[in-house]
Amino acid sequence: MSDQRWVWGVGLATTSANRTVLDTWFPAPAAGRIPLGLDPAIPPDELDRHAVPDPRRDVDVDVVVVEVDLDAAPASTPDAYLRLHALSHRIVAPNTVNLDGIFAHLPIVAWTNAGPMHPEDAARLRPFLTREGIQLQGLDKFPRLLDYVSPPGVRIADASRVRLGAYLSPGTTVMHEGFVNFNAGTLGSSMVEGRISQGVVVGDGSDIGGGASIMGTLSGGGEHRVSIGARTLLGANAGVGISLGDDCVVEAGLYVTAGSKIVLADEPTRADGSRATAKGAELSGRSGILFRRNSLTGAIEAVRRAGVGVTLNDALHA
Repeated sequence: MSDQRWVWGVGLATTSANRTVLDTWFPAPAAGRIPLGLDPAIPPDELDRHAVPDPRRDVDVDVVVVEVDLDAAPASTPDAYLRLHALSHRIVAPNTVNLDGIFAHLPIVAWTNAGPMHPEDAARLRPFLTREGIQLQGLDKFPRLLDYVSPPGVRIADASRVRLGAYLSPGTTVMHEGFVNFNAGTLGSSMVEGRISQGVVVGDGSDIGGGASIMGTLSGGGEHRVSIGARTLLGANAGVGISLGDDCVVEAGLYVTAGSKIVLADEPTRADGSRATAKGAELSGRSGILFRRNSLTGAIEAVRRAGVGVTLNDALHA
C-alpha cells in the first residue's frame, strides 16, 4: 500500500477522570508513515509543555503519536481526530477517507471556552466552572473547526457554524448563517451563506445563497453524494437533493430532489399539448441548467443556459 494512503501526527489527547478520551489536537499532521528514527517517547518541546492536567475541568492532557491507514475504518478517538484534522488541513479531500463507524469513536463532549470536558463532570463542577469564568458552549460529538485548525486564506464569520473535518479551500467565505459539516467543503473560492451537508463538495466560484440547503447522506439513508459544480448558484432559501454540474442556477426558494417532476421547457410541446418531463435524478450532475418555478402553473422547469454561471465578488474572496 502507498505511504500516501497514510497520515501521521503528534498530538495532545485530553482524557477525563473516568479515562474517556475526549479529543486529540494535531497541530501539524502530515501525509505518510511515522518517520524512521522518531521516538514517540520524546515529544516535541512545544507540545510537551502543554501536556499538563487541568484540575478545573478534571482532565489530563498527554502527548500521543498516531498514524492512520486512510483505507481502514477508524479504530480509536485519536485515530478519528487525525482523520478530521487531515481533512481540515487539506491533506486529503472529502470522500477519500474511510470514516465508517466514526461516531462510535467520538464521545459526546461538553465543549467549553477552556477546552473539552466530560458532560457528567461539567454538571458536577458547574459552580467551580462559573467561578473560573468557564462557560459551556455545546454538547456534541464534533467540535468547532477553529478550535483546532485555522485554514489559510479562508474567512469564517461564526466559528460555531463550521465543524472540524470541513475542507475549505483558499478564497472561501463562510458567512454568519453558512454551515459546513465534516467531510464536506469547497474545492475553490466559494461564497457559503447556506448549508453544506456531510459528504457534499462545492466547486470553484460557486455561491450557496442565504438559507439554501444541500442535502447530505446522513439523514435519509441514501448513498448518492451530492456535489455542486463550478460557477453555480444555489439561490436564497433554495435546496437540492441532486448534484449540479457547472454553470447552473437554482432560483430562490426552489427545492429540487431526485424525485421532483421537472418540465423540460426547451423541448417542443407535444401534439396533445403536454410537455416532456424528467425526474430530478435524470438531470443530476448536468451542466448549464436553470431550474425555476413557473409562476403560472407552479411546475418546476429546467431551461438550458448559455455561457458561464455566476461571478463572485473578487474583493470578498481575495
